[in-house]
Amino acid sequence: MKTDVQLPAATDLKKPRPKKAPELPILERRNWLIHLHYIRKDYETCKAIIKEQLHETQGMCEYAVYVQALIMRLEGKIQQSLELFQSCAILNPKSSDNLKQVARSLFLLGKHKAAIEVYNEAARLNQKDWEISHNLGVCYIYTKDFRSAEEQLNLALQLNKHDLTYMMLGKIHLLQGDTEKAIDVYKSAVEYVSIHNLTFKHTCFILYTMLLGKYQKAFEHLGNALTYDPNNFKAILAAGSMMQTHGDYDVAMNKYRVAAYSVPESPPLWNNIGMCFFGKKKYVAAISCLKRANYLSPFDWKILYNLGLVHLTMQQYASAFHFLSAAINLRPRMSELYMLLAVALTNLDDADNARRSYEQAVQLDESNLLVNLNFAVFLYNQGDKKAALLQFQEMERKVNTQVDSNINTEFDPELVEMAQKLGAALQAGENLYWSKPGKDSKSSQRSSSSKPSSSQQPLGTNQALGQAMSSAAGYSKSMQITAGAEPLSPSTSCHLHRSVHPNLQSQIFRCLFEWCIILM
Repeated sequence: MKTDVQLPAATDLKKPRPKKAPELPILERRNWLIHLHYIRKDYETCKAIIKEQLHETQGMCEYAVYVQALIMRLEGKIQQSLELFQSCAILNPKSSDNLKQVARSLFLLGKHKAAIEVYNEAARLNQKDWEISHNLGVCYIYTKDFRSAEEQLNLALQLNKHDLTYMMLGKIHLLQGDTEKAIDVYKSAVEYVSIHNLTFKHTCFILYTMLLGKYQKAFEHLGNALTYDPNNFKAILAAGSMMQTHGDYDVAMNKYRVAAYSVPESPPLWNNIGMCFFGKKKYVAAISCLKRANYLSPFDWKILYNLGLVHLTMQQYASAFHFLSAAINLRPRMSELYMLLAVALTNLDDADNARRSYEQAVQLDESNLLVNLNFAVFLYNQGDKKAALLQFQEMERKVNTQVDSNINTEFDPELVEMAQKLGAALQAGENLYWSKPGKDSKSSQRSSSSKPSSSQQPLGTNQALGQAMSSAAGYSKSMQITAGAEPLSPSTSCHLHRSVHPNLQSQIFRCLFEWCIILM
C-alpha cells in the first residue's frame, strides 16, 4: 500500500544566517596584522602598518606603540625606544610588562639605579614574576650591591628554577671570592635544571670541577658538552685554551679553526690565535691576529697587554709603550702592566719614568715576586745598590710567605737563576729558599757565588717576562714567573718568555657567564 508524502517546498526552509563577526574596536583593529609581521621579522611592513594604526587612533593604540618600541630597540635606537615604552606605561600604568621594558631600556643605557627603581615598581604590580627578580639581581650586580643581588636571585629561584639565575648567583659568589658557596650553587643547578639542558649541565660540571682543581675532569666534561653541542663555540674556545695553556698550540689551532666558522669576528678567538702564534715564535703572525682582535674589541685590556708583550719580544719598544699605556688606562690597578711599561721605558732610555713605573707597580703589588726582582735589577744597573737590596729583601719576604703557606713553592728556573745572580752581586742571597743547590744547578751556583763582585756588572735589561693570556678561558695549576736569565749589557735585550697570570683561572668563568645577561 502506497502513501504519498508531501514535502515542503525548498523555499519554505529557513536557512540559518551566519553571524556577523563583531566589529573590533578601532584601537585594536590591526593588532593581529602588526603581530604577524613582527614575528616574521618583516619590520618595514610592520612599521608601515603601525604608522597607519597610530594615525587612525591618534597615538592611543598601546600595542602598536609597544611593538614600535621593540623595533626601535632592535635597531639600536635605545633612547627612542625608552620614550615609546614610557608612553605605553602612561597608556596602561597597571601593566608590569610595560614597566619591565622601560627598565630594560634604562639598563641598556647604563642607568642601572633608575632601572632598579622601575623594576621595583613592576614588582609591586606582579610579585610572582621571576624575570623581574632575576633582572633586579643583574642590575644590583652592576651597582656592586652583591647582597641585594643575592636576595633577588634567590627570590627568582623560588619562583622558577632557571639556569640563567643559577649562573648569575654563582657569579656573585665568585666575584666575592666565596668559592664554597659557588660550588653549592652549581651543585643545586645540576640537580634542578631541566634534563634536556645538557649543555648547561656540563657547563656547571666544568665550573665545579675547576673550582675544586680537578682540571682533567673538567676537560672530560667539556668534551661531553661538545659531544651534545659540537657547534658551541664557547666550549670549543675553552677547550682550545686549555690545550694552549699546556703548550699544544697545533691542537689548539685546530679547535680555533672550527670555532672560526661560527664566530669569525670574535675578539677572544683572534686573541687566542695570536697567542698561539706567539707560543710558536711566529711573532709577525701573532701581531696580525692580535691587531685584528684589537680592531674588533678596542677596549679589551688583555688584547692590548698581549700586543705590548709581543712588541717587547720583537724589541719594538715604542709600539710596546703605546699598547701598554692604553692597557693601563683601562686597567689602572694591575701591577704587571706598570712593570712591563717600565721595561719598555728602560729600553727607550727613560730611566726616570721607568723608575716611577716600577714604584707604582710595587705599590699595587702584593704577591708577585717578578715585580720586585725586576725593580731590584733595574736599581742595581742604575747603581743604586741600597734600594736594590731593599727590593730584593721584599722579594725574599714574599718567597718565605709563600713557602710557609705552601703556595707556589715551585719557582721558574730562570727566576731562580736571576735571583741567585742578583743575590750574589748584592751579597744578600745566602738565605733564600731557592738558593739551596739542586741536582742541575749545583755547579753553576757554586761558580757564580765564588766570583768576587769588586766591580758592578750589569745584570741585564730587567726584562719582565709577560704572560700569554687568553681572553676567553684558561687555567694554570701553579703560577709560573720568569725573569731575564743571562747577564747582558744594557744595550742588549734578552728574550721575553711566556708565563701564566695568577688570576687566569677566573677568565674561564667570565667566558661562560657572557651569555648570562638580563632578559628581554
